Amino acid sequence: MAEDELEMSVDSELAALQLPGTRTNLYRELLSSFPAGVTVVTAFDAEQRPRGLTLIAFCGVSLEPPLVLVCVDRASNTLPAIQHSGGFTVNVIGSHSPQVARLMATKAGDKFERIPWRRPELPEGGPILHADSAAHIVCKTWQAREAGDHWIFIGEVMEGAAAENQQPLVFHRRAFVDLGLSG
Repeated sequence: MAEDELEMSVDSELAALQLPGTRTNLYRELLSSFPAGVTVVTAFDAEQRPRGLTLIAFCGVSLEPPLVLVCVDRASNTLPAIQHSGGFTVNVIGSHSPQVARLMATKAGDKFERIPWRRPELPEGGPILHADSAAHIVCKTWQAREAGDHWIFIGEVMEGAAAENQQPLVFHRRAFVDLGLSG
């Protein structure tokens, strides 16, 4: 799929989710008022194939032990990989890589053939998107819970790194925003 076709596909999928008049859309509209960092959460499936999805449902939970939280849609192709592997990697996408966030938001089977990545040291962790991330956080699953149409995963931070002079990609009001910060 060409880059412009990919962008049109993702944009049309997003537009379909924004039909007026539903409580779900009010919920989305309210949450879109809160700027959020863009992450790609990755894991390896049972056949050791890389899987990943774009999400903004990420936050810190605890300092001792160091815990983070991600929320993954039940319909995600990445959910079984996270459940199988016992861990995941949170890649904080850099402001220079909105195309990676768009790609990873699709169900394309060849996503990882289009971008550079490497394996983490922790066997439970997922692919590290080193060229496109402002930071990465490799986690072992500490706890998992169902919540509505999502699963909540709390991960214990086992390793990670931040890229110097990389600003994060931010999503606000259904668009990527440049914070205008210099690194």
